[in-house]
Amino acid sequence: MTRAARLRHAGRAVAAWLVILALMLPFLWMVLGSFKTARDFLSYPPVWLFRPTLDNYAQVFADNAFPRYVLNSTIVAAGATAVGLLLGIPAAYAMARWRRTAIGIVLLAARMAPGIAFLIPLFVACLELHLVGSYTSLIASHLIFTLPLAVWMMIGFIEAVPVELEQAAMIDGCSVVGALLRIVVPLTRQGIAATAILAFIASWNNFLFALVLSNDQTKTLPVAVLGYIGYNSIQWGALMAAASVITLPVLALALCVQRYIVRGLVSGAVTG
Repeated sequence: MTRAARLRHAGRAVAAWLVILALMLPFLWMVLGSFKTARDFLSYPPVWLFRPTLDNYAQVFADNAFPRYVLNSTIVAAGATAVGLLLGIPAAYAMARWRRTAIGIVLLAARMAPGIAFLIPLFVACLELHLVGSYTSLIASHLIFTLPLAVWMMIGFIEAVPVELEQAAMIDGCSVVGALLRIVVPLTRQGIAATAILAFIASWNNFLFALVLSNDQTKTLPVAVLGYIGYNSIQWGALMAAASVITLPVLALALCVQRYIVRGLVSGAVTG
């Protein structure tokens, strides 16, 4: 490499690290704050060197209801992800093979609209059906996020599958549904995994619908964190500790996404 090329390479590396640092700074501040006392957290200028404490985490895990909040978030996120994929994969298949763009436009419009636009109709409908405070209402409301995500992500993966494979399966006696289940789904399993992870994260982090449609028995983690914000004071240490605990599963899943999004997933499936 020439000197100019090395300088360009070094400049791009420095720029990339600066961007990463800027993106990670709020997360770093949250994690550090979870180990600070109230005095250290509120000190000005900010304290970077301090004696860490685990009292904030002890306060969070001392709450007997915290495991239930974790279970509630897992049930809702897993349910919204499963239903979103169950409905989204056939819809994506229809859009990819038969250009049913009207479905995609409706889903995209729903995804672009602010969540609060759906909140009042959803609350009224769930109230009439006596579903407020149930897992059903939370999972159904989170489909607003997981279903469009599943459809629009899976379209690209399905379009990458050579249609000749499906035609060959149909000649051998497969129906359209059989070709979808036996050909398309196995060849796009890594795309399905990546979509599932992103949909799970979107549902796990949702706050607005869970705030209105849940009760004390179905409260999710983002809503539970709100309990550390009182009328007269904010428990910053416990708030940062709870937020860090919530972020850990999401961070682990986000790191797993790169294992499944592989370019050229089905390249070379058809030869000759």
